[in-house]
Amino acid sequence: MARVVVALGSNLNDPHQQLKEAGNFLEEISDEEVIKSSIYRSEPVGPSENDFLNSVAILETSLDPEELFERLKEQEKKQGRPSRYPKWTARTLDLDIIAWDNLVIETDSLIIPHQEYSRRLFVLLPLKEVLPDWHDPVSAQHVDDLIEQAPLLEIDKTTLNW
Repeated sequence: MARVVVALGSNLNDPHQQLKEAGNFLEEISDEEVIKSSIYRSEPVGPSENDFLNSVAILETSLDPEELFERLKEQEKKQGRPSRYPKWTARTLDLDIIAWDNLVIETDSLIIPHQEYSRRLFVLLPLKEVLPDWHDPVSAQHVDDLIEQAPLLEIDKTTLNW
């Protein structure tokens, strides 16, 4: 089994409900109980006008990386995300594989660790909450160092529950 970190984000069609539905989906496909961070509200990166709700979840899976990636994309589609969309726009759901144990994977369709995560406080702060001693498998940097280096972003932990 692998320990996988998945980032969740939504800013359309009741984002809180979108995250809760995605959290239930992750529980269904995980071989162990899913560990979920708090839910954060962050300003959008790019042209979207609506704030995002973001979180990080840790699941245990016996699926291989490509299989899990396909399952996540299917769930995004089920929750109303089109298969083609402009980068950094509003969306009902975004599910990204941030890390897969300590593996580094690069294929035509999948790059792990996720290429953008280290510049995204909306991933790093929830990641630190659930894995405070985490290190990037490529750079070996501690999550605290990555947070210090990330571009500033307006982000707050909410009181929303799963």
